[in-house]
Amino acid sequence: MSLPHALLTALVEHPCSGSELAERFDRSIGYFWHATHQQIYRELARLEEAGWIEALPAETGRGRKRQFRLLPAGRKELRRWTAQQEDPVPLRDALMVRLRADAAIGPTGLEKEIARRMALHEHKRALYQHIEQRDFVGRDLSRERRLQHLVLRAGILQEELSLAISKEALQILGDPLKGK
Repeated sequence: MSLPHALLTALVEHPCSGSELAERFDRSIGYFWHATHQQIYRELARLEEAGWIEALPAETGRGRKRQFRLLPAGRKELRRWTAQQEDPVPLRDALMVRLRADAAIGPTGLEKEIARRMALHEHKRALYQHIEQRDFVGRDLSRERRLQHLVLRAGILQEELSLAISKEALQILGDPLKGK
């Protein structure tokens, strides 16, 4: 995935300013595709130069933000990108390499790091579950909202998988003699 397409996706939902996009990234898309505010502003300039978005006339007055909206060429690009084939991205997780290293060189004290990471995964899962309860449970959902819910559920399942792997790793690391 690319940042330009994440921004186009956000703008297809509704026009907004760069700062509003950054806030939306922090609250939603950013859970699945991280970007700094600086990267967002740089990319907005590139998207405008490519003719995929345009800045709407700024309201007069001090501190008024430029709003951006998606242009037909941007919608066409988003459709092209959405339809293209793309192989799954291979897992790239330093913890998996650390577990292999621990297996090869003996106990390394990895338990503390795994416990720390588990707390982070538990926090994110709880946040996702809160969003799910607030925005999706018990509502009659449109196709758009069902797809948004599916993305959120994928996040919940990912956090649950990470917690299950971490729990099993802690069990194995806690008993280094078992299986020898």
